[in-house]
Amino acid sequence: MNQLEIQKKRRRIINLCLVGLCILIMAGVVVVDQVKNRQTSVTMTAEEAQIELTELLESLPTAVAKISGHVVSNIKTEVISVEEGEAREFVVTVKYETLDVKSMYDANKEEAFRMAWEYVESMTEQGKKVGATHIQSKVQNFLLSQLETGDWAIQGEVEIYFYDVREEAPVMYISDDALNHLMGGYIAVKEDIKDTKVIEFTQNGESVSIDIEKDNTFRNGLNQCFGLINYDAEKPDTSSPLQQKWNGVKADFHKNFIEQDRWLYILEGIGNTLALTGLSLLLGIFLGLLTAVVRVVFEKTNKLYYLDRIARIYVSLIRGTPLMVQLLIIYFVLLLPIGIEKFPAAVLCFGLNSGAYVSEIIRGGIMSVDAGQTEAGRSLGFGYGATMFHIVMPQAFKAVLPALCNEFITLLKETSVAFYIGVADLTRAGIKIRSITYSNFMPLVAVALVYLVLVLILTKLVGILERRLRKSER
Repeated sequence: MNQLEIQKKRRRIINLCLVGLCILIMAGVVVVDQVKNRQTSVTMTAEEAQIELTELLESLPTAVAKISGHVVSNIKTEVISVEEGEAREFVVTVKYETLDVKSMYDANKEEAFRMAWEYVESMTEQGKKVGATHIQSKVQNFLLSQLETGDWAIQGEVEIYFYDVREEAPVMYISDDALNHLMGGYIAVKEDIKDTKVIEFTQNGESVSIDIEKDNTFRNGLNQCFGLINYDAEKPDTSSPLQQKWNGVKADFHKNFIEQDRWLYILEGIGNTLALTGLSLLLGIFLGLLTAVVRVVFEKTNKLYYLDRIARIYVSLIRGTPLMVQLLIIYFVLLLPIGIEKFPAAVLCFGLNSGAYVSEIIRGGIMSVDAGQTEAGRSLGFGYGATMFHIVMPQAFKAVLPALCNEFITLLKETSVAFYIGVADLTRAGIKIRSITYSNFMPLVAVALVYLVLVLILTKLVGILERRLRKSER
């Protein structure tokens, strides 16, 4: 075993030890975090639970939903017991007396829907626009009168929970089922209205069936009769601080990419970015090679003077102005007025920009080939063009290939400014998700990571190519 192999083995052992140490430290932090989290940091009494519950119920009615205000004003609650649970929680048993809203609704559902439909028909015949609020104001007085005049009182017991989330006081959580009991079937009524697709009633002795599946205004008007505010059915997170952060990351990831298949925006953006880079690359190689040949021919033979002047102006202009400014000028000033689409405009801009840099790379490679190579080719009977094609260009290409690959990697990253003119590239995909979810971190970091992965893949391929070129030299 030589000295080099011994050093590699030592580095491998050191790396394994460092990885193992990091794993042990992380495991220790997690264990300490979980142990601390099992300890309840607050207390809860029946009196405190009663106050919190009363304040929550009083905050539920909306200003315009008269039924919810009437129901809440008739709820009577009494906290019977408070017991500490196993998941940093307090289980509170509540005895209640409330109004049976669900039974009242079931008994008057047909009449309420018929009344709403007749009102909509009447307003439509008069050419007036009907909103959800108009339907609500028409129906809720009828339902409220039924609730006030009938004997709808019911009693029962229900459990609510207070969770210790390491704040000054426990956070109350009322599930949909618990609130449904306390409000006399309120949640069930709202679900029934949402799920009702067809209404049937009798009019003038005839059965009438109306399809309201797509009439959101109709259902929203009825649903607003049972409006509630300040109610969150999401269970508080009582996990450890580390677990809460991880849960937050998972929730953010789900919101930004899983919900409504928003990850497809990223996938589409990757495809458009790679297509934009590939087409711009082909155009850049063509323009760069053409420009480099023109300049080299002039430098070595003093021919193609005017083409050389044009090539110099092109290179100086592209290298002397920012890429984004070039993109905006090419699209908004030159191509948009004649009807050219965004994607071809972006390809043209990036191709022109890349061509200027590629030309300098190729020209430098050609000029680096020893002049004796050209002389040797001419002495063998080759013309200038044949000498360049068969002798000089292969050597120059081999010398500049790594630099060209790095230019292509740079081009991939530079295409990220294409979103300024509306091209649906990878960057625009991240911005689109951000505009929908109002989340800055996850979409933008995801875009950065995708670019990083693409660049690392290309860098790896360039490294493999460079090693093969070095082997061929030996």
